[in-house]
Amino acid sequence: MKICDLHIHSNNSFDAKSTVDEICQKAIERNLYAVAVTDHCEAPFIKYGENCEFGSFDKQIPQSIKDTLTARQKYQSQLKVLCGIELGEPMHDFSCTEHALAYGDFDFILASVHNLRGMDDFYYLDFSKLDIDKVLNMYFDELIETASFPHFDSLAHLTYPLRYIMTATGSVPSLAPYQNKIDEIYKILIKNNKALEINVSGFYKELGVSLPDKEQIRRFKELGGKYITLGTDSHDCEFVGKGIEKGIELAKECGFNSYTIFEKHKPILIDIF
Repeated sequence: MKICDLHIHSNNSFDAKSTVDEICQKAIERNLYAVAVTDHCEAPFIKYGENCEFGSFDKQIPQSIKDTLTARQKYQSQLKVLCGIELGEPMHDFSCTEHALAYGDFDFILASVHNLRGMDDFYYLDFSKLDIDKVLNMYFDELIETASFPHFDSLAHLTYPLRYIMTATGSVPSLAPYQNKIDEIYKILIKNNKALEINVSGFYKELGVSLPDKEQIRRFKELGGKYITLGTDSHDCEFVGKGIEKGIELAKECGFNSYTIFEKHKPILIDIF
């Protein structure tokens, strides 16, 4: 089985610590076939430059690309190293999003939503004091918008807010009230030949399940989903590849015979045995 991890952050992300070289060394040690370095780029914050709380993306992303291409050359006989980016909130400011897309010639773009318009990252919200139903309705509405954005390959961690709702309240709300909106997201992804990410980070955190979970992955397949990607969302090289095999088994249980990596945005199917 070829093990591929398509969601990894290097020290070119504000919240991660391992170098691209350390990531690749760990991937080789663990016999991975491919990795994608997908450093954070919260698109609407690009305009703040050095004053951005995340640091200057004009420095971080070009450095991420440089480090990734250096590693690709260095480890070409041992590991497929893909140049990626996690493009956050691409619908918030189109001029910033265009700026982000122009940083380089990416193999793979993850689209994500970490915060709603005018609000902080879900990580910082106190869900014990918020109308969770309202927040989730707004979130899935924004994912419908994001799914329609043409310049990405896979939609990251569909159920991202659940991480922090669980931490704040001790429970996870049913997604049944939002299923029509979630189905609309899936239908747009399918129509536009986009992938859905199985983010395995939840296996090792309080949430205890992938993002999205088995029920949602199966629903994506039922509606005609063809492409899925797998990623650890690693912010430390010690987590590179961790849980990917479990994610592959989950995909198989949900009816998928393959998962996907992207080279120059071209989907390449990896057979599941």
